[in-house]
Amino acid sequence: MSLKASMRLALALAVIMGGMTQAQDTPAPGAAANTDDPYLWLEDIHGARAMDWVKAQNAVTQKQFADNPAFTHTRDRILEVLDSDARIPYVERRGDYLYNFWQDKAHPRGLWRRTTLEEYRKTEPKWDVLLDIDALNKAEGKRWVFKGSDCLKPDYKRCLLSLSPDGGDAVEVREFDIPSKSFVKDGFLLPVAKTQVGWIDQDHVYVGTDFGPGSMTTSSYPRIAKAWKRGTPLSAATTVYEGKMEDLAISASHDRTPGFERDFISVAHDFFHSDTYQLKDGKLIHLDVPTDAAMVDPHREWLLVQLRTAWTVGGTTYPSGALIATKFDDFIAGKRQFTTLFVPDQHTALSNYAWTKHHLILDVMDDVKSRIDVLTPKADGTWAREDMPGAPTYSTVSVVDTDPDNSDEYWLSVTGFLTPSSLERGVLGEGQAQTIKHSPTFFDASKYEVSQHFVKSKDGTEVPYFEIAPKNVKLDGNNRTLLYGYGGFEVSLQPFYSGSIGRAWLDRGGVYVIANIRGGGEYGPRWHQAALQANRPRAYEDFAAVASDLIKRGVTSPAHLGAEGGSNGGLLMGNMLTLYPQLFGAISCEVPLLDMKRYVHLSAGASWIAEYGNPDDPKQWAFIKTFSPYQNVKADAAYPSVLFYTTTSDDRVGPVQARKMAAKMEGMGYKNVWFYENTEGGHGAGADNKQAAYMHALAYEFLWDRLK
Repeated sequence: MSLKASMRLALALAVIMGGMTQAQDTPAPGAAANTDDPYLWLEDIHGARAMDWVKAQNAVTQKQFADNPAFTHTRDRILEVLDSDARIPYVERRGDYLYNFWQDKAHPRGLWRRTTLEEYRKTEPKWDVLLDIDALNKAEGKRWVFKGSDCLKPDYKRCLLSLSPDGGDAVEVREFDIPSKSFVKDGFLLPVAKTQVGWIDQDHVYVGTDFGPGSMTTSSYPRIAKAWKRGTPLSAATTVYEGKMEDLAISASHDRTPGFERDFISVAHDFFHSDTYQLKDGKLIHLDVPTDAAMVDPHREWLLVQLRTAWTVGGTTYPSGALIATKFDDFIAGKRQFTTLFVPDQHTALSNYAWTKHHLILDVMDDVKSRIDVLTPKADGTWAREDMPGAPTYSTVSVVDTDPDNSDEYWLSVTGFLTPSSLERGVLGEGQAQTIKHSPTFFDASKYEVSQHFVKSKDGTEVPYFEIAPKNVKLDGNNRTLLYGYGGFEVSLQPFYSGSIGRAWLDRGGVYVIANIRGGGEYGPRWHQAALQANRPRAYEDFAAVASDLIKRGVTSPAHLGAEGGSNGGLLMGNMLTLYPQLFGAISCEVPLLDMKRYVHLSAGASWIAEYGNPDDPKQWAFIKTFSPYQNVKADAAYPSVLFYTTTSDDRVGPVQARKMAAKMEGMGYKNVWFYENTEGGHGAGADNKQAAYMHALAYEFLWDRLK
């Protein structure tokens, strides 16, 4: 695994969309002292009293919205999309093979499989099935959910597989042998835990996991990184780095790039600050770059740094959002001259980048739409630049895979709101990429059109949003409109094709809108930082401004305007409910944060202090309480109908916040509050396509019904 991939894995542990922690089975520390909260008993996740309440709530919600032909029709139409054999089987190259994980009606838990490029080009390629998860579950009497693989290059014969017992993020890790298609007897095996693991060589791995008391940070992630030798007990693994309890997460990785083999330690202090060390001959060499750098990427002879804030070094100031490069060995030797590869402006931001063997591909957002640039390092230290052919209007083009050790091959995903996704393959220097696979058309896109609008938020900032609506839509305020948002953790909401949304919302005559509010990454670090901590309400003001603009333009009216968001977007929904109830007729609040007073004591909450602030600090609670829905909900208010849904196995945000909010509102006498909790699926709300279809259909049917 490259350092870039390893660091992304380590930092992703803290993301509210991708954290990894155990859900708590009993009330969190400090619960007993919080006597003003009568719903603390719901924090006992698997407790009998709490689960009886969940079952009763589920029965009421299911009877109201799921026990009817309309729901069944919507669910089945969504499931057809998710299970379609014509979907694109996205692949990852590993040596001579293309690997894919596939779920469908016949294989609900999925097949891990591979094929060759020659076969993959065919309409119906032949796949070599490596592991059938459904067959594994039958043989072991389990309900495993596949969570990914890490295979040892360059021959990729041995892999470390991650299996979740319930769809959550805590996983069991097992070593798997590709030639025999079997788990390795007496191979590397780690019990279910919050684990980070990666290959050093065939007989050694780096591992961070729950080694016992004190081995995890207060954020519930690995505090200690160890090197573990095959054939020895985990207790004999050698510590290579030990972090502090208040650190977020520690991870170690080995870069196996031929000729550039190196070892690194990543110390994430919080979600936005980390230190990187090269581990060489038993000594740590600190990479002296800003701790808030978004990316520190040693790759072959290069060191790339992506900046969150401006950095003055070597007599030059590099701006926030820039991507800069230097020779790795020169940097270690003390030189500090960088070449600027990308600088954002008011309209652009770097979405991502990917190496091939001889080139660097940049994925740039220009007013939230895609542009691809190709950079090539030259012998004189400069970089040549050329544009890749443009994408369709209002689309997203992203690099989904490359083969940087061996070739200049690249794979592109091309998608848009009304354009079914396609997968293209190309080799830089050998002409344009060729389309290999097409997603089927799941709804008639010819009836709709996409437009982009900008509206001024409360402080005058222009906020973009995308609108997908029937052509010549009547601006009479009567259109059922669904407004979706997220607004956090530098996550950007770009154009994408969704057969589920097309079938469940657009085909019924609805309008679908995505708000690119602050807190996201649509305009780089500045867009995210504008809504951090005390400035979090800017995100909510932006979303409310978009809602108001839709009403002002006559697209919809409050009675016909619904809102949807999950995770951090669930917190957004909670604030729309409590701060801007007059704008909405219904809100779907999914796997949400809501109790910002106690969030640091629930599941992975301590990981996100850098985003929201620490409510245990009275000075910070003074601003956090202004956007804590659980504390701000009041009796006798005119709230819109609201659905809270979550999962028992969600070990990122956890189910307790949605439970408590629903119970509190019902305790206040509100009748338009609905709750549903799936048992499996983790933070994604579904362990298989059937469960995912059910949850999506429930949200859409609730919104459609309430927005009459």
